[in-house]
Amino acid sequence: MQVLVAGGNGFIGTNLVAELTAADHDVTVLARNPDSDALPDDVATASGDITAYDSIESTVAGHDAVVNLVALSPLFKPKGGDKMHDEVHRHGTENLVRAAEEGGVDRFLQMSALGADPNGATAYIRAKGQAEGHVTDSDLDWTIIRPSVVFGEGGEFVSFTKKLKGMFAPGVPVYPLPGGGKTRFQPIHVDDLVGMLAETLTDDTHVGETYELGGPENLTLREITNMVYESEGKSISIVSVPMGLAGIGLSVGGKIPGFPMGADQYRSLQFDNTTDDNDIGAFGLDESDLTTLGDYLGL
Repeated sequence: MQVLVAGGNGFIGTNLVAELTAADHDVTVLARNPDSDALPDDVATASGDITAYDSIESTVAGHDAVVNLVALSPLFKPKGGDKMHDEVHRHGTENLVRAAEEGGVDRFLQMSALGADPNGATAYIRAKGQAEGHVTDSDLDWTIIRPSVVFGEGGEFVSFTKKLKGMFAPGVPVYPLPGGGKTRFQPIHVDDLVGMLAETLTDDTHVGETYELGGPENLTLREITNMVYESEGKSISIVSVPMGLAGIGLSVGGKIPGFPMGADQYRSLQFDNTTDDNDIGAFGLDESDLTTLGDYLGL
């Protein structure tokens, strides 16, 4: 199968590309600045920006499947502000879907997000929800994946816990967490995720399906933070920052150039990032088959 992976130079993308090439698929990575050094030797690369249709049209045409992994992080404020979520996630997906339809592509895999909703609470969640609409309204054989946070070598989630301390309490021996760190996550290891992503491209039972995927553990941000520091042989004293106060701090900080978070990230900490019904069973898996965050951290 000839597969185009848009955003294949990223954390999830490089792992998925390795999975696909190991299964003897012909893979092309589409990115604004593709880096062949991060990819297997037999992977082709193409330059293109999914927010600019003319730059991707000819590259997309003729592939059997397109995977859309292009994404901005929900954990940090994007350069250019929250409007970039709409530009990249919604408009970029619209362009990829159009190019796939006009270019004779059959299969389309969309990486979305848990809670994706056109009327959601954050710019990220709204744009992801609107992007799903472009996919489901298409004539393509589509599958949508909504994962919880993804961890693994090269991922940003583990380091995110440390960045929070740098923002709220640099240089002091306590660790303030918004709301005491009660926000819940269901971290999934990148190797577990990409195996399922790859399967959607070849198994027709996944066509027209939307899957919510998470790892085997439902953990609070407080628990995750403690685990990260414990894995480094450190102990920390966590104190609770009232959500209202955290909201003021992040909203004000978000207006400062270079400050990594803003009001949208505060809003995202007000709802859990967990599945209602983990759909790993659709891939013949159960929780015992998945890597825990503790295993990954060596605990």
